[in-house]
Amino acid sequence: MSGEFLGVFENSVHKQRVIIPASFKKKFSEEAHHSVVITRGVNNTIAIYPLDNWNDTLERLKQGDERAKSLRTYLIDFAMMEQPLEGPGRVRIHELLLAEAGIGDKVIIKGEGHYISLWNPEVYAKVRESKLQTHRATFTSEDYQL
Repeated sequence: MSGEFLGVFENSVHKQRVIIPASFKKKFSEEAHHSVVITRGVNNTIAIYPLDNWNDTLERLKQGDERAKSLRTYLIDFAMMEQPLEGPGRVRIHELLLAEAGIGDKVIIKGEGHYISLWNPEVYAKVRESKLQTHRATFTSEDYQL
């Protein structure tokens, strides 16, 4: 399995291509064969799965309840075909997915554990601010001592 993707990066979109950060690219396992599957993500994002994580996710969802099986169907319905990483880790994003996510010349690339998400920078800032407000209202320094 490919490793855990953590962190946030900002990058440009050039000719429908985004460069996967080197620290993420290093986490691709041999089983991923430097190939990805790209589909819709949550919060109007684009999700990029290394091939091995994609296959594992589909298998886990297949074994789940009706909600999990429904998510599996949607992930497949919105998925682009499997594709290799180009050159230094570039990946081509279908123009339809870019348009649906509202991504133009700039993109936020965020590690989501077993997949990578692409965000419109303005949407990312709003979602992050909302989560920050919830975090401030919910947790104290004592919670971090556990």
